[in-house]
Amino acid sequence: MDVKEFHKVSARALEHIDTRLGEADLDGLDIQHAGDVLTIGFADGARFVINAHSAAMQVWMAAGTTAWHFDYESDGRWIARRTGDELMQTVARVVGDKVGARVAL
Repeated sequence: MDVKEFHKVSARALEHIDTRLGEADLDGLDIQHAGDVLTIGFADGARFVINAHSAAMQVWMAAGTTAWHFDYESDGRWIARRTGDELMQTVARVVGDKVGARVAL
């Protein structure tokens, strides 16, 4: 994948997360999306950050004390090679755990 394609698919992933979390109407959730960075803020002041890292051609996510580096797969999913976690499922799980609600992306 070239850089142009990476920007396209990573932007689509961040936009999807932004839209779906916004539609979920979760109490105390503040979503900020600027360029290639999506920040999810919580009522307690915690922040989760998801960003497209073009130099590595990965989407990086930091949530609490845990971080993931997701690679784009040919089937359209973003997978963290170290853990096997999938981006959308991971975001849904960690945000859901944080707010105490079921989140679907």
